[in-house]
Amino acid sequence: MVRQMQMVDEVPGWLRVYEDGSVDRTWTGPPEAKFMAEPVAPHEEFIDGVAVRDVVTDRKSGRRVRIYLPEDIPEADSAKLPVILHFHGGGFCISQADWFMYYNTYTKLAASARAICVSAYLRLAPENRLPAAMEDAYAALEWLISVARGESREPWLEEHADFSRVFLIGDSSGGNVVHEVARRAGEAEDLGPVRLAGAIPIHPGFVRAERSQSELEQPETPFLNRAMVDKFLSLGLPEGATRDHPLTCPMGRAAPALEGLRLPPVLFCVAEKDLVLDTEMEFYKAMKAANKEVELLVSRGMTHSFYLNKMAIDTDPATAEETDRLMAGVTEFIKKH
Repeated sequence: MVRQMQMVDEVPGWLRVYEDGSVDRTWTGPPEAKFMAEPVAPHEEFIDGVAVRDVVTDRKSGRRVRIYLPEDIPEADSAKLPVILHFHGGGFCISQADWFMYYNTYTKLAASARAICVSAYLRLAPENRLPAAMEDAYAALEWLISVARGESREPWLEEHADFSRVFLIGDSSGGNVVHEVARRAGEAEDLGPVRLAGAIPIHPGFVRAERSQSELEQPETPFLNRAMVDKFLSLGLPEGATRDHPLTCPMGRAAPALEGLRLPPVLFCVAEKDLVLDTEMEFYKAMKAANKEVELLVSRGMTHSFYLNKMAIDTDPATAEETDRLMAGVTEFIKKH
């Protein structure tokens, strides 16, 4: 008789870890929500004003990105398009750049902001604990630099990208990635023709080892609950690390002082009913105290990553309205920088 593999850890609905180290990320939550976590194939024809291409950026490592190109691009060089470099969320443990929830969001953002979106595929924990996702994210920025210098080839970017206007954007744990990539870029000696024009962390997973009041009191949702926060971070952080690690608590004592960082202008996006609102706001206030250029965009009455939930957008007018307001705020920030 074949012995059944023993499950040793899980995040219900999202993933199961087995004794041999293998991970099963088959969706086992409500069947009606499954479509949001399913991959969408690339299409180089324009659909709803956007074409999509997957590109291998490094054959040795297998690193790759997904590119969203908006239609009706101006021909003049002076009208080249800004680049949005996107990092997906998922608590460092789940999701991929080609999931429907990201496709649905970033095709719309590319079209509305008149920008090229480059979305990086990031390695996942627990097979690849942090800082693996950060390394993949920074490698995506380095690939953009190599394209801007003419060292790598990517026709859509070569023909249409304004490399002097590159914006970092990320949702949930991807917001943590935004801050880390911006921090590393600020330490780099030379980004070549690339200039980071802005950073947009959306609902970043900034936490402390001790739970905040919002983490204890705010409503839990399928996108984020206390057990998910604990489990994802226990699987994602380096072995033995606590939530006070610099990658999850960049305003803490263990992290580089914000005052000493060279950061681009920041649009910091939070949701009024996010579990981790208190620690997000602690980071925002620390940025202001460090005299960093940071704007705050608050989504009223909303919970963590609400704008990725198409079912809620389609059925709840308030969610649809706040999603439109968030996307308009991001678009305005990009246009003015």
